[in-house]
Amino acid sequence: MGGFGSTRWPWIGTKDTVEGNRSLDINRLNRAGCLRPGYWGGWEWKRDGERVASIQFRRESNELVLSYRVRRHGGEWQDVEQPTPIVWMPCRFGGARPYFVCPGVVNGIACGRRVAKLYGAGTYFLCRHCYRLAYASQREDPYDRASRRANNIRMRLGGEPGIASFPNRPKGMHYKTYERLKSAVLNAEISAEEQLAILLARLQRSDRRSERRSTGRPKKEFWT
Repeated sequence: MGGFGSTRWPWIGTKDTVEGNRSLDINRLNRAGCLRPGYWGGWEWKRDGERVASIQFRRESNELVLSYRVRRHGGEWQDVEQPTPIVWMPCRFGGARPYFVCPGVVNGIACGRRVAKLYGAGTYFLCRHCYRLAYASQREDPYDRASRRANNIRMRLGGEPGIASFPNRPKGMHYKTYERLKSAVLNAEISAEEQLAILLARLQRSDRRSERRSTGRPKKEFWT
């Protein structure tokens, strides 16, 4: 995949959710054999089967050294080599699980959190706490949250999101389970409609206030 520092991609670090940034999942890397001693290779991100970005790394002692290039805000390409410590924590029923030790330093304070994922939301791959990234679901209003819940169930049953007709019961699914999921979708969609009605009512009240302010009502004057 080329020498270290040969990777290039358009940086998208302006997005403030974990879903909006590329990430490195240490469990996926471990399953792919990327954490074994002496490993030298890379990783790719794809969209619709096409490679959109890549990164290279090598295993050295208790670190995974990341090597890539970034370009911030249309500036010059910058070579980055980031040593990232790895620790193995014992599991309850035997074995050990790997974690990144976040190398971030915020306001002069080293992070050092044990995390399973690092995010490329800036020049370096750091944990979501260092970049103050939220999950997309945390930014949803009640309407979006209810709609997402209904659509997730529809897709679980093989249907499409937002389609009025409910998907048929999948083969092998118990009838009671199917009816429970169907009821959950109905309740979520009712909740979404209620939240949408509340939102529209607020917008209408805001529009009426704006209209009253623009009618030229005389302003109060205060004298001292």
